[in-house]
Amino acid sequence: MHSKESQQAGHTPSARFAAALAAVTMIAPLAVHFFLPIVPAVQAAFAVSEATAELTFSITLMTMAVATLVYGSLSDRFGRRPVLLSGLVLFLAGSALSAMATSIEMLIAARLVQAMGAGCSVTITRAMARDAYGPDALVKAIAYLTMAYTLGPMFAPSLGGVLLDHLGWRSVFWFALLIGVAITVIAWAVLRETRRGERRRRRGGVLADYRALFADLRFSALVLQSGFCSGTFFAIVAASPFLTERTLGRSATEYGIFFFAFPAGYCAGNLISSRVAGRVSIETMVLLGASINLLAAAAQAVVIGTGGLSVLMIFGPGLVVTFAQGLALPNAQAGAMQVRPALAGTAAGMGVFCQTMLSALFAQIYGWAADGTPIPMIATAMVAASLSFITGAIPFFRRT
Repeated sequence: MHSKESQQAGHTPSARFAAALAAVTMIAPLAVHFFLPIVPAVQAAFAVSEATAELTFSITLMTMAVATLVYGSLSDRFGRRPVLLSGLVLFLAGSALSAMATSIEMLIAARLVQAMGAGCSVTITRAMARDAYGPDALVKAIAYLTMAYTLGPMFAPSLGGVLLDHLGWRSVFWFALLIGVAITVIAWAVLRETRRGERRRRRGGVLADYRALFADLRFSALVLQSGFCSGTFFAIVAASPFLTERTLGRSATEYGIFFFAFPAGYCAGNLISSRVAGRVSIETMVLLGASINLLAAAAQAVVIGTGGLSVLMIFGPGLVVTFAQGLALPNAQAGAMQVRPALAGTAAGMGVFCQTMLSALFAQIYGWAADGTPIPMIATAMVAASLSFITGAIPFFRRT
């Protein structure tokens, strides 16, 4: 059940093991958030529409979403370590190809490869955390991993904006490759197999695993809540570079600085989740986060809808939305993984799939509706927030 560092009874995983898990979680922000400041530059470089430029962003989320399903299931059957290392190698290849892209089609294809690799990080680190720390400490472990993950979104857009302004958009991918190599070396050297004693084939295959999970309404509601809550944020984040840089006339470097508000809120919410884990129920925390998420989206819609577009009204409500995510997501993900402990990796993969795919969907909905005004952003965010609240309420009111 435990990692090599912790497989002796009563031992907890080492700080080295925890730090390596945290480092691997940063692969996803390198694929997603690091790219955000350069979307307008990519649009200009290849002379494409805003919707097409937005596809280079949303394709990453969609591909990561599908990849998480594969990674979670494969890691349940063949172990965490080989599947994780395979994904990291794909990420490196995709980063290099993206940096060398000579057309928008080549860039989209390269981003797809990069995203296929990045999909391994969050899914398998959560599964490894469940193996190593056990179900009782899972909410706290996921909260701390998520706080580590937020270091990526906290610094990636700022650094991406600086690289764009001084070295051009391709430098963002070369830097992602460099950091990815370092993380891959750390994972190879430190992260040993955490599921060695449990690997075995079960009857029925992958589809039977998913049927078993989705037969439980609690599982379905929790993973969908994660997705809709994240979709609220990504509707805002997809619009934010265009509204900030094009409509409000701010630089990419300034955008990166403003972006700090998003991961700061997420980190604060996760910190609270880690502190109250075991004292406040999973259902209560999920509903609380869903409620705050809806209120923030509604406040943004009212103010911006009446002519109050400003940097503050893009990033202020965004900070509250990410704070709500920090409250709800660790609890929703942990609750989903506890439904069927033998399928923890598959459940983690499905949880990340719903979170990532719905994020991509709402980001692309904004891209399709984008018209240079903030109206598509606030409309898309409100729909996602409303669905997040509905699905977040189901586990709370159906508690046994």
